[in-house]
Amino acid sequence: MSWRILAWSALGFVALLAAIGVTWLVLLPGSPAPGTAPAISRDETEATLAALKPPKRKRPLIAIVGINDMTETTDYLMPYGILARADVADVLTLATQPGPVALYPALKVQPHATIAEFDAAHPDGADYVIVPALSREDDALALQWIRSQAGKGATIIGVCVGAKVVANTGLLDGRKATTHWYSVRDLQKHAAIRYVADRRLVVDRGVATTTGITASMPMALTLVEAIAGRAKAEAVAREVGLAGWDARHRSEAFQFTRPFALTAIANTLAFWNREQLGIALTPDIDEVSLALVADAWSRTYRSRALTFAATAEAQTSRGGVRILPDTAVADWPARQTAPAAVELPPARALDQTLRAIDARYGSRTADFVAMQLEYPR
Repeated sequence: MSWRILAWSALGFVALLAAIGVTWLVLLPGSPAPGTAPAISRDETEATLAALKPPKRKRPLIAIVGINDMTETTDYLMPYGILARADVADVLTLATQPGPVALYPALKVQPHATIAEFDAAHPDGADYVIVPALSREDDALALQWIRSQAGKGATIIGVCVGAKVVANTGLLDGRKATTHWYSVRDLQKHAAIRYVADRRLVVDRGVATTTGITASMPMALTLVEAIAGRAKAEAVAREVGLAGWDARHRSEAFQFTRPFALTAIANTLAFWNREQLGIALTPDIDEVSLALVADAWSRTYRSRALTFAATAEAQTSRGGVRILPDTAVADWPARQTAPAAVELPPARALDQTLRAIDARYGSRTADFVAMQLEYPR
């Protein structure tokens, strides 16, 4: 008799969980209604550019800081690649500790220096510090260093969920800010921060924040424009394949929806149908295109992007980042190779990758990835 009671109790518990899950899904919003992002006035654009002017040097020094275990891939590499391509500043990638930086969800790089080495070489600090999303948003070393750089007059730029890292330093208190759509509520828990919707980039008194992952592209171009003028930014934008880079954004288009949740659940449950997709790591590879392609494929919940090269030695990218291959092999099976895109300009590389994801896993998964990247399609 007791086993029957236990069996019925377990069945009832499972049924209750299922009912709660179904109710949760039903209550989630459906796909966002189509719409157009509100235009940005010329006055606001000029104010943003004025606020991002180099605070100290004519040729600025820009530091991109990460922690060694799990710093967001595109947040870390895209600003570096675009700013290095522009050649309007000296740009360095940093880590809080010696050794490589394992990026999330893909790639591993050898940074130019540690924060201690940077401080020894540049005691007067950077002009700009770019803060990506970090797996530990309360990392004591990172927070202390960011505060110290702000104290030396650096403009602090929190990319994507890097805004939460900056929030934890206290530097956003009393300021306006934005962040990735998934983390807006977390940012709003800081009562002293004023969240701003419908902007990809918000600047307030020496601290800037952006929306989701792909917003680091317009942010970097805006920084190029603030440093070197419109003509230079337009030239770099043509190279990376981006037509416009102002702060316009439609926040309503990015939210946790029923289709998003169902795709995450379905792709997670299909654990038997995972694949590893190889990307050839070659000398002078464009680090921005590589980051976008590897990031996108690794967010499908169906695949993970891995880099391979003939040897285990780091390969130096177009902009001078040393990228470590995940595996040393002479070749990779063609059917397990990510469709070629890294040779394209970054914006086109991402568009082609999303089309390839659509063809391989369906449009819902492509939309699911674009939503995570907060990329307007």
